[in-house]
Amino acid sequence: MVDFDALHAIIAPEAEAMGLALVRVAFFGGDSDPTLQVMAERPDTRQLTIDDCADLSRRISDRLDALEEAGQDPIDVAYRLEVSSPGIDRPLTRPADFADWAGHEAKIALKEKLDGRQRFNGTLVGIDGDVVTISDKEGVEHKLPFGAIDTAKLVLTDKLIAATVPLSAEGADEMEEEGQD
Repeated sequence: MVDFDALHAIIAPEAEAMGLALVRVAFFGGDSDPTLQVMAERPDTRQLTIDDCADLSRRISDRLDALEEAGQDPIDVAYRLEVSSPGIDRPLTRPADFADWAGHEAKIALKEKLDGRQRFNGTLVGIDGDVVTISDKEGVEHKLPFGAIDTAKLVLTDKLIAATVPLSAEGADEMEEEGQD
């Protein structure tokens, strides 16, 4: 149904042309609401503005539309395109994410059980080569092969909120006041 390698090869250059790093490309929603989700960020701020989202969405849409017209569409069903930042409790998809967010709480699910477990919660210690280390609440460190990870994401904590200062809060008061009428 969806060729993820082809999608990544199409979308990554569009993000890179804007100076963005691609965080995740996913397709979900099944038959009822198929959605192509693209998460990207500015490498220097780890964030994305609304204008960045809109610009990247247009670039991706234009590129996919051109491929469809040429009979080379990598997605064979109608779908919705969703472009966003990874958010505060972001997915961890790249090896660098595990190094960058060391010291923060995370949830990791493996593709298959390792030593009788498939899910790990705790504090990210980091990554060494292709081995991610997470320390559980008892302080036990678990070494997980990066390639064995199915999903991983940060857990929303006060420490994480403090570490992810917004680019700008300009206009936030005005928006709140408008909504109070």
